[in-house]
Amino acid sequence: MGYGRDGRLVDDPHIYIVCYHYLHRCERFWLIRKTGLTDVPFMEKIQEILKTGNTRVALEECEKEGSPLAHTIAKGIKISNEDPQEIRQAMEDTANYEVANLERGLPTLATCAGTAPMIGFLGTVVGMVQSFYDMSMAGNSIDIGLLSRGIYTAMITTVAGLIVGIIGQLVYNFLVARVDKIVFRMEHYSSELIEYLRTKK
Repeated sequence: MGYGRDGRLVDDPHIYIVCYHYLHRCERFWLIRKTGLTDVPFMEKIQEILKTGNTRVALEECEKEGSPLAHTIAKGIKISNEDPQEIRQAMEDTANYEVANLERGLPTLATCAGTAPMIGFLGTVVGMVQSFYDMSMAGNSIDIGLLSRGIYTAMITTVAGLIVGIIGQLVYNFLVARVDKIVFRMEHYSSELIEYLRTKK
């Protein structure tokens, strides 16, 4: 850690954690929030197309949609002549891949949220150690300015760690809940498609 002329902390590890945390959070937040917004109208359109028996157009709509649900449904349509159990397994494999892609980076986000407060507490300890060291080196000429640097380090790292940790945990919980909702929809519509294909045979 380093300090500017005014004694303020200018090289705090939280700076790097915060930068990565917020850039990654924005990217994941935007991707997951966007995913699934058009699932209902998309499936209504697919169901209407499948009633006409035009699987080619249905596949084109899936490709145009490009969502995890669309990729899963497209897989089922492509092998619609196979046994229902094989269709279900293939769709589950596709869904698992899509969900894994959505969850990519979430463990890192959770790690940042969990470790930020601990780094903050570490900074607190370092700051207090620095203050006592400065006191011991100063002897009888101790003044508030001498101690301010260590106390500032202790306080600012704790505050920064808690802010990063709290926001990170809230965002992580939101994204996990959003992914769970997407997974539920994928399972629901996959089952509907499999049942529809089974009744057509």
